[in-house]
Amino acid sequence: MAPRFLFGPVKSRRLGWSLGIDLVPFKTCSFDCGFCQVGATTGLTLERREYVPTAEVIAELSAWCASGGRADYLTLSGAGEPTLHSRFGDILRAVPAASGVHTALLSNGSLFYLPEVRLAAQAADVVKVSFSAWDEDSFRRLNRPHSALRLASIAEGIRTFRQEYVGTLWVEVFLARGINDQPDQVARIADFVRTFAPNQIQLNTVVRSPTDSAVGAVEADILADRAHLFEPCEVVCAGVPVATLGVPGRNEGKGAGPLSGEGCREQIFGLVQRHPSTVEEIAQGLGLDSAIVRSELELLQSVGRIEVEHRAGRAIWNAALIPPTRAVSSN
Repeated sequence: MAPRFLFGPVKSRRLGWSLGIDLVPFKTCSFDCGFCQVGATTGLTLERREYVPTAEVIAELSAWCASGGRADYLTLSGAGEPTLHSRFGDILRAVPAASGVHTALLSNGSLFYLPEVRLAAQAADVVKVSFSAWDEDSFRRLNRPHSALRLASIAEGIRTFRQEYVGTLWVEVFLARGINDQPDQVARIADFVRTFAPNQIQLNTVVRSPTDSAVGAVEADILADRAHLFEPCEVVCAGVPVATLGVPGRNEGKGAGPLSGEGCREQIFGLVQRHPSTVEEIAQGLGLDSAIVRSELELLQSVGRIEVEHRAGRAIWNAALIPPTRAVSSN
């Protein structure tokens, strides 16, 4: 049976081989970012609860470890905001120390104003938060957050977390053409980010098709030009090679062994739904033959579940985007 909550491992530009753990229903988030690669937010909320059963997630994780699964990092990510799950800290702490696998939390940082979120996040070896605006107007234009969120509160939450956290903090700054890419705008973002005292700042832009077609990529040479405003900074985008950051003991092994038949198909679908990928990336991450992956992708495409996009000479497979009926929580 294909895992319900685990996906990958996938090859990450920053984390090496990363086994993803998805803790909320598809596109349940506190933001509705126009640049998101996996579609519009359908559940815009600040409600924290146990969206998926913690015990089942830990059981899947334990089975993966017991069967010889290997990765550089176990990563709370997926197609939503992982800190909305009220017990995400318990899941981070459940990773067996003997496995030698590090943990990472990839978050939009929106809930770090809550002490309980900051406390739970301290269980991760690496925490990456996003911060890409300089004032309330730019925040609402780019991130389209829940109405109760305020940029100043988010920034203060991240600053407080940095004072409490002894692990590695990364901040991702996402630039979009015509929205937040001008030198004076980026300088003001850099002033904010500097107060977080991160170990690394990662400058990024649109790589795959965004939710909002009006959100465009910033050219690599412009990103490189803006990078001097941040310290320490790494440019992360298509066509710009980056070194893997902070990954001790790279493993050559991938998953615990491939499934077959429908289980294999659902595992492939689960991966591309959360992390659009090439055939080669899927094959390497799941330990499958490329020909099998391509055949399964074509079958999924024939029934309308996935689609392929060609960018920079690469075929990127993604879940087919169906225009959502947006459910907005009042919480």
